[in-house]
Amino acid sequence: MSMREAVAAFVHDGDTVSLEGFTHLVPTAAGHEIIRQGRRDLTVVRMTADIVVDQMLAAGCVTRLVSSFVGNSSAGSLGELRRRIEHADPEPLAYEEYSHYGMVCRYLAGAQRLPFHPLRSYAGSDLPRVNPGIRKVTSPYPAADGTTEEIYVVPPVNPDVTIIHAQRADRRGNTQIWGLTGIQAEAVYAAEKAVVVVEELVADEVVRADPNRTVVPAHAVDAVVVCPRGAHPSFAQGYYDRDNAFYRSWSAISKDPARLREWLAEWVYGTADHAAYVAKLGEEFWASLAVGEALSGPVDYGRRL
Repeated sequence: MSMREAVAAFVHDGDTVSLEGFTHLVPTAAGHEIIRQGRRDLTVVRMTADIVVDQMLAAGCVTRLVSSFVGNSSAGSLGELRRRIEHADPEPLAYEEYSHYGMVCRYLAGAQRLPFHPLRSYAGSDLPRVNPGIRKVTSPYPAADGTTEEIYVVPPVNPDVTIIHAQRADRRGNTQIWGLTGIQAEAVYAAEKAVVVVEELVADEVVRADPNRTVVPAHAVDAVVVCPRGAHPSFAQGYYDRDNAFYRSWSAISKDPARLREWLAEWVYGTADHAAYVAKLGEEFWASLAVGEALSGPVDYGRRL
C-alpha cells in the first residue's frame, strides 16, 4: 500500500497506535501522514516519545501518551509536550508513565496475550505511586528464603495498530532489520493490525538468503509501505545517518508554539506525502547524511546435498 492508503485503512480516530523504533528506524513519515489525515483522540504508545510525538501533539492528534521516556533524543526538550503536561496548554495531555523495561514487559504480555507481566525493577521507585496501573501480586511460589513474595506487575498493551519502520521487506511482509532492533517484533505481535514501513522492497530470494535478519515474519504483517528515507530525522542503519542538526534545532522550534505550527504548515501539511518532503530537503542535503559501506561477513547456512 501507499502510506496514504495504509493510514486510511488502519488508523482511526480514537485508536491506540504504537509507533516503535528505538533511536533507530523511527516511523516519522507514518506520523506525518497521520497528521495530514487529521486523526484525532489517539492514544500513542511509544517507549521513547520524541520529535514525532511532539509534532503529532501539536497537530491535535493525541490525547493520551503511554511512554517510558520523553525528550528530544539527547538534544533538548519537547516544547509542545511540556506545555501540555506542565501547563495544560492548549489542553492537558493524559500521560501514563512506565520504565523502559516496564514497557518491554507490557509489549511481551500483549504479544503473548497474558493478563500481566512480572518484574522486579520497580522496587524502591516512585513510579507505582504515580501510575496505578503498576500493581503488586502475591507470587504462587515461595521466595528463596521460603517466605511469601509480593512482586510488581504491569498490564499488557494491545494497540489497535502498530506501525514500525524497517530496512527492507518482501512483498509478503517478511521484514528484515539490522542494527538496533528495539522492541519492534513484540509491538507488532501485541497489536490487532500491523503496518511495516520499509526503505526498500526486495525479492523473496534476498530474504531467504539471510533468514535470521527477518525480525517480523509475514504472517504478523497487514500492510507493507515502501517509503525511502521515512525515518528522518532518525537513521536507518546502512541507508542514511541521523540528522543531528535537526534534533539540535527542534528545541527552539517547539519552544515557540507559533514557530512550531509554521513548521508543520510548511513541512507536513505543505507536502503532499513523504516523497515531497524528501524532495523539498534536496539531494545535497541527503548527500550530507550518506553513509559509507560496512558489509557484514558472509554466513554459510548450508543445505541438504
